[in-house]
Amino acid sequence: MRLAMTGLAGRSGSFLGARCAVLAVTAAALSGCVTPAPKIDARLPTAYEAPAGTSLPAEALDQWWTRFDDPVLNDLVTTALAQAPDARLAAARLEEARAVRQGQIRQLYIPSTPLTGSAQRTDTDIIDQSGTGGFTQGGVSKTYSANFDVSWELDLIGRRRAARRVVDNDLAAARFSYEGARAALAANVAQSYFEARGYAVQLEDARQNARIAQGLYDVAAEKGRRGLSATSEGERTAADLAQAQAQVAQLEAQLQTARRSLLILVGKGVDPLATLPITPVLAKTPPIPAAAPGELLARRPDVREAAARLASASGNLNVNELALFPTLTLTPGVGLSKSVSPSFLQQGASTSTTSSAWTIGANLSIPVLDIPKLLSDIKAQGARVEQAAITYEQTVQQAFGEAENALVQLDADQRRVALLEAGERRAAVAYEASRKGYAAGLTDLTTALQAEQSWRGARTALTGAQTQALQRAVQTYKALGGGWSPQSLPQKPSAQ
Repeated sequence: MRLAMTGLAGRSGSFLGARCAVLAVTAAALSGCVTPAPKIDARLPTAYEAPAGTSLPAEALDQWWTRFDDPVLNDLVTTALAQAPDARLAAARLEEARAVRQGQIRQLYIPSTPLTGSAQRTDTDIIDQSGTGGFTQGGVSKTYSANFDVSWELDLIGRRRAARRVVDNDLAAARFSYEGARAALAANVAQSYFEARGYAVQLEDARQNARIAQGLYDVAAEKGRRGLSATSEGERTAADLAQAQAQVAQLEAQLQTARRSLLILVGKGVDPLATLPITPVLAKTPPIPAAAPGELLARRPDVREAAARLASASGNLNVNELALFPTLTLTPGVGLSKSVSPSFLQQGASTSTTSSAWTIGANLSIPVLDIPKLLSDIKAQGARVEQAAITYEQTVQQAFGEAENALVQLDADQRRVALLEAGERRAAVAYEASRKGYAAGLTDLTTALQAEQSWRGARTALTGAQTQALQRAVQTYKALGGGWSPQSLPQKPSAQ
């Protein structure tokens, strides 16, 4: 319940002075109710313990997928950001936030202006039956009126400014959520694409392994028929052949599933698989740009979203605190009325009256009995601010952990790839020597096939490591805040 006092124009100037005095006294009395700001620990080290990256331009993070120099990947990411369901859903949510902000801004700065009108028709019959000169007289009375009353709160203590900050920060949080969703979508597309290419390479190797297993089985079976080896050797190679063929079937299914999942991810889930060719070749991992941990506060959309939500919660707390203060509202108004009524002095005649009036006044509202509830609201909002502050700290720490872990693991993956590449080259040399020896009649077919099988196994291990390194590079770019440009954000919110 609020205590309201109303004043009209034409009274002495001491009226507004008294209200200003009330505001000052109330502000002094309630100044001790302000909730202290929560302490935020967002400290970050000056550098990562992981190996440093390479000095690259800012665009290396903004559109990191172009660093892989893969036109198919570029087209997939571009298509996904334009028409994928995740991208369209994020855009719709951002549009909703913009529309909500526009309505809230109008409520803050445009006065409340109700326009009311009324119309009335009255039929009147007057009958006089006294004596011989009785008469009957009547007619129709019509009344029209229109009123235009305005209510405008004077922002003497910054209530409107505080509400505006809340609105702006809510929109900023929605914008960062939108950018985070798009960055995550680009990363998911790239990871799915590299996973599919890894399956394609592994499938080619698995088919070659099945061919080698078939050859070894044929040799063992022929030796068994001729009595040159035990029949158990044929059984063993038959089991190896079955295992190789099963691996081919599994990889074929995995590749098909990966291609369909990728089409769904980019918004083309019903298109034929033939529209998504996957080349069985893996690219080199591009260099990772050098970055400092402190840059995460500006680069990571989730960190900036958490900061905007903390600012919004703090702004709401300020609004709740300002609700303890009196509210001074100006209430000017304009009215117009017209009435037409029959004349009882002359039969068939009527009289018409038109009147207009304007008023100007001021209302002073003091939340006398609402103070306990308002204090409870302040306490509850203070707890929400504390939660937002903790969430921000947690987001910052998680961002740092994700970035450093990704850098460490990517460095380990790259070293692993280098070691496996060296091993694969040695296995290839051994296979080539065995193949030449078999062609020259120096070794038998079994030795040559086993050498090729060893080489194919080394290639399979290298393919898995390369695929993991490519996916880890995508994770690292995303963890460092890549996938969007902070410069694309408006520096100051518009006042629309």
